[in-house]
Amino acid sequence: MKKTHSKPTNPVLTSAGIIIAALGLAYIPIPGLQRTVIIVSGTELQAPLEQLEAKFEQENPDIKIELKFQGSQDAVSKFIDQKNDFNPTVLIPASGELIDELSQRYQAQNNSEPFYNQPQPIAKTLLVAIAWSERGNALFPNNSFSWQRVEQAMQTNNWEAVGGQKNWGSFDFLLTDPTRSNSGQATLSLWAMSKLNTNNINNIDYNNPAISSLFSTIKKSVYQPPRSTDILLQEFIARGPNDADVATVYESIALSRWQQSGKNQGKPYQIYYLNPTVETVATAAIVRQNVDSGTANAAKKFVDFLTQPEQQKVFVQYGFRPTDNNINLQSVPNSPWSQNIPGAEVNPSAKTLPAPNQKEIGEIKRLWQRVN
Repeated sequence: MKKTHSKPTNPVLTSAGIIIAALGLAYIPIPGLQRTVIIVSGTELQAPLEQLEAKFEQENPDIKIELKFQGSQDAVSKFIDQKNDFNPTVLIPASGELIDELSQRYQAQNNSEPFYNQPQPIAKTLLVAIAWSERGNALFPNNSFSWQRVEQAMQTNNWEAVGGQKNWGSFDFLLTDPTRSNSGQATLSLWAMSKLNTNNINNIDYNNPAISSLFSTIKKSVYQPPRSTDILLQEFIARGPNDADVATVYESIALSRWQQSGKNQGKPYQIYYLNPTVETVATAAIVRQNVDSGTANAAKKFVDFLTQPEQQKVFVQYGFRPTDNNINLQSVPNSPWSQNIPGAEVNPSAKTLPAPNQKEIGEIKRLWQRVN
C-alpha cells in the first residue's frame, strides 16, 4: 500500500491562529452573550451620556447600553408604578433625594431592597437663573438675583413697571413642571424660603397663606411648564426675549447651551447664582426589579466607568461639576468655565442646600395642583 504523508504543521502559524481566534472571541460579541443595560436618566445628562456610551461600548463590546431620558420625577414615578414599556437596569435622576424617595416607596410596596449596590454619585450641578442681558440688567440692577423682583414683575406683568422698556411687553418666566421635574421643585422650594425669610427648608410652612398666594401667582404666570429642564432651556433659547425673559435651570445646561443662545438670538443670556441655591447630585442606582445578576454586573461596569477621572472630565465639558474634587474646572479642555460666560463662577459664594426631600416634594406637588 502506498503511504500518504501529511504536511508538517507549522507551530508558529498554529499559535498565531489560536491568538487571533482568542482575540476575536474577546472583541467580537457572541450572539446571545451580549448584555443589554437600559439606563433611564434625566434629560440634563443626555449629551454627556450619549458621548460616553460610544466609548464604553467600544471598550466593552459584550455590553450594549440603551439610553432613555425622562424628567427626573417621571423616572421615579414610572418605575414605581411600572408604567414603562421596558425594564430599566439603572436609574439616574437629577438628585440623590429622588433615589431616596424611590427606595422608600419601593420598600413600602414590596418589603424588599430595590437596589443591587449603594447608589453612586455621578455628577453635580447647581440651580441657577438665566436672563437675556437687557432684561437681567433692568430686573436685577445690582447684578444680584432677587425672588422678590421676579414676583413683582409677575404681579404687574409689565416690564415698564419694573424698570424695563414699554415695547418689551409682558413679563415671561419659565420653570419646569414641579409635579414632574426636580428643577421645578427646587425652584419653588427656594422661592418659598425667600418668601418666609428663612434659609432653612424645615421652616417652610406650605399651609401658610403667603405661600399659597405665591404659588398661585407663579402658576398663573407660567404657561404649560415643560416636563424637563433641558426642554425648558431649548424653548427659552428658541423663543428669545419678549416670549421668554427669565428662567431657572441647572448650571450645567446653562453653561453647555450658552453659545447656542448667542447664535439663535444674537446676544446670549447671562447666568445668575441664587443665594441660597440647591445642589443636585445625579445619582445612579442599579435596580433589582426584573434585572438578573449578570446584567447588574454589566451595569456596575458602566456606573464605575462614569466615575473615572477621564469620564468625569467629559461631564465638566458639559457644565457639570465633578464628584472627583481633584479635577480643576478651568484646566479641563473645552471647559465652559474658561470661556468667559457672563455670570459664570468657578467658586460661587452662594450657600448650597440639598434638593427637596420626599416630604417637601409631596407638599410642593400637593399645593401646586391645588392652587389656581
